[in-house]
Amino acid sequence: MGADDLHPASRAARPSPREHTLTSSTPAQRAAETPLAHVVFIAASAAMGGFLFGYDSAVINGAVTGIQKHFAVGSAETAATVAAALLGSAVGATVAGWLADRLGRIRVMQLAAVLFAVSGVGSMFPPDIGVLATWRVVGGIAIGIASVITPAYIAEVAPPAYRGRLGSFQQLAIVLGIAVSQLVNYALNQAAGGDSSGLLKGIQAWRWMLGVEAVPALVYLLMSLAIPESPRYLIASGQEARARAVLTEVEGPRTDPDARVAEIRSVMATEHRSRMRDLLGGRAGLLPIVWVGIGASAFQQFVGINVIFYYSSLLWQSVGITESASLLISLSTSIINIVGTVIAMLLVDRIGRRPLALAGSTGMAVALAAASWAFSYRTGTGSSAHIPNLQGTVALVAAHFFVLCFAFSWGVVVWVLLGEMFPNRIRALALGVAASAQWLANWAVTVSFPSLSDWNLSATYAIYAGFALLSIPFVAFCIRETRGRTLESMG
Repeated sequence: MGADDLHPASRAARPSPREHTLTSSTPAQRAAETPLAHVVFIAASAAMGGFLFGYDSAVINGAVTGIQKHFAVGSAETAATVAAALLGSAVGATVAGWLADRLGRIRVMQLAAVLFAVSGVGSMFPPDIGVLATWRVVGGIAIGIASVITPAYIAEVAPPAYRGRLGSFQQLAIVLGIAVSQLVNYALNQAAGGDSSGLLKGIQAWRWMLGVEAVPALVYLLMSLAIPESPRYLIASGQEARARAVLTEVEGPRTDPDARVAEIRSVMATEHRSRMRDLLGGRAGLLPIVWVGIGASAFQQFVGINVIFYYSSLLWQSVGITESASLLISLSTSIINIVGTVIAMLLVDRIGRRPLALAGSTGMAVALAAASWAFSYRTGTGSSAHIPNLQGTVALVAAHFFVLCFAFSWGVVVWVLLGEMFPNRIRALALGVAASAQWLANWAVTVSFPSLSDWNLSATYAIYAGFALLSIPFVAFCIRETRGRTLESMG
């Protein structure tokens, strides 16, 4: 008998002999009959939001040199423009849960798709750096919405036996979006003669880099029309017949949809629409589980991962590597990012969330410390910058190893945890708050890196290594394992 069959709501449903046969099957039997291919398509369609999240976040990496040249701006203006999207992301993440509870998960996905497309087109032809930053904010709002709605939706439609792996689609889509953006950036840069400010069809290459985003945004919009609404939202909005159909569609013929609806309804009966005051409690102002979510989000960013994806072009140029070669390095780290994410998807439901996070934290600390040592040998500035061959090789290897360790651990684990760690009554809102904290932490790292690297690149990476070390006791003492548990059992 499965864990779900022990729930009081399931017993109260008094299934017929045939229904008893269905509900008393083992979790392994039900998993075997899950329409997995269809569920994978649903999760992949939702994860297109993650693809655009990654694309929009990282595409600026290839465009930033061309933007600096075209608008004749320095490090401060560049950092503000890059980081502007992250402020929008914090806003989008904050309102996403509220919108999802009122409009439904699918409509919110469609809203994000439209914002992505509008931002891409607007960013292509800004008259000045301020307008470009504004369009980046619009794209950031879409990123923030996608960062919340994708893991929440996948967690709500995925069968428990596959929830970790399907939840990993979010991070896989993000890293694919990052990789595709770097591939597009490199191809456009090469077509423009190795200069992102060069012309293609009379338009500068960096403008094409930003504008191409409208294409996957349209694909996301179309795919969102082909997937079902979350059964939990349908039950909350009184559409139980549709909820039964969706549960059967995603969990297979051995699922008793009446019992599952009763189970979900019984949990929701004690709930109300979550408000910010529902997150309050304890000595620290917020519920402990909310602080854990915020902490996980902050550590994910404070290790400096997005410096690699937002600034690697400038980073490698600052140690004497050409613009084209730096974009090629960015592409290679993006590929490593995909490899690490696939590893995490294979392991997250087998060995659990905590072991992956602990292994990743240890590896990241070592890699960042090595990079800090290597960058301490940098000499010169600007076009005269140089790093010895040995230290340059160590820095390149360390950067790739750092990305690998992040990808197979914190990159996936945090998104999986945020989608499942909170109690039902506060899940959407708490996830939004935690994701907002992530974007604010991301903004702090992004806006500070140019100034910190100008001050001392080696010390900057030592700081990131320190956060990687601190994340080890955080996981050991604060994170609870969620592998194999139903969402309704999270308390």
